[in-house]
Amino acid sequence: MDVKNYKCPCCGAPLRFGSDTQALTCRACGNEFTVEQMDQIADVESSSSAADQMNWERPSVETFSSENLQTMNCPSCGAEVIGDLSMIATECPYCGNPTVIDARVEGAMKPDYVIPFKVSREDAKKALESFYKKKPLLPRAFASNNRIEKIAGMYVPFWLFDCDADVDMSFRGTRTQVWSDREYNYTKTDHFMIHRGGNISFEKIPVNGSTRLAENYMEAIEPYDYSDLKPFTTGYLAGYMADRYDVDANDCIPRADERAKMSSEQAFQDTVRGYVTVLPQSSSIHMRSGRVHYVLLPVWMLNTKYNGKMYTFAMNGQTGKMVGELPADSGREALMFGGIFAAVFIVLTLISFLL
Repeated sequence: MDVKNYKCPCCGAPLRFGSDTQALTCRACGNEFTVEQMDQIADVESSSSAADQMNWERPSVETFSSENLQTMNCPSCGAEVIGDLSMIATECPYCGNPTVIDARVEGAMKPDYVIPFKVSREDAKKALESFYKKKPLLPRAFASNNRIEKIAGMYVPFWLFDCDADVDMSFRGTRTQVWSDREYNYTKTDHFMIHRGGNISFEKIPVNGSTRLAENYMEAIEPYDYSDLKPFTTGYLAGYMADRYDVDANDCIPRADERAKMSSEQAFQDTVRGYVTVLPQSSSIHMRSGRVHYVLLPVWMLNTKYNGKMYTFAMNGQTGKMVGELPADSGREALMFGGIFAAVFIVLTLISFLL
């Protein structure tokens, strides 16, 4: 198996990709090297976009199971590292050297693009503290005693879909007029049938290509700025974990179509204005598929434990956007909702008294 370490040409220490410098950095001698320089030094062929040759078909790979475990030897210390067939980048648990498995990013398994990390490990930790300290229902013990159990920066496999949608929709809208005379109050409601039709194009609709990470978490930390997409080369993976996809492009098409259809319906409904109410009556959306790109996107995964339960948070490694589940203090929750109920009751009592 072809396993690679990125080592400093000056002192031989391991290199790690720095989110702040956007370069491979040696912590031993302080030298920095661009990914392009290291690819030239290591005689690694630069990656280029294969978008024009891509199609919907890519070979499927097996999903993770205990039978898919495999051992490899660290090029630095020789220790055996155990991983599964989806892993393409990790760290040696014995010497700490970043390791990239070249054989798993070749051919159809080679990503077209990667967005490098821009948020550092320390910034991710600080962001988590800021995230949970702003929540009023959070138990005080969680905020004051909380410690991060595990933090991992990983590149998550995504498919980016381009497509067009032909849309034909109808809506029922109403307009209301209200007036009165000396005897009566009048209300007139006019009903309208509204039609909208047209075409809308989408570029780079992301769909998570890994079964390991929850789809709702991965979608919640969007969007990514695709202007930072770089042609893939393994140098960006140094110092981070990375998985290859285990859900192929064809299996991700339904989710891409669903996201495109929801966005199309909302975009066309937003054009119906000047009505008091607008209700969709019918919707016909025909999808025309385009190109698909295989990319790796940066994600920080953070885990913390409270009262025996593990809480997981995900952060966009490019923008810093964070999502996650937090515990709630039942006593403070009851107090808050009790206060809201009391306030509503007082307002309703005053209204009834005035009437």
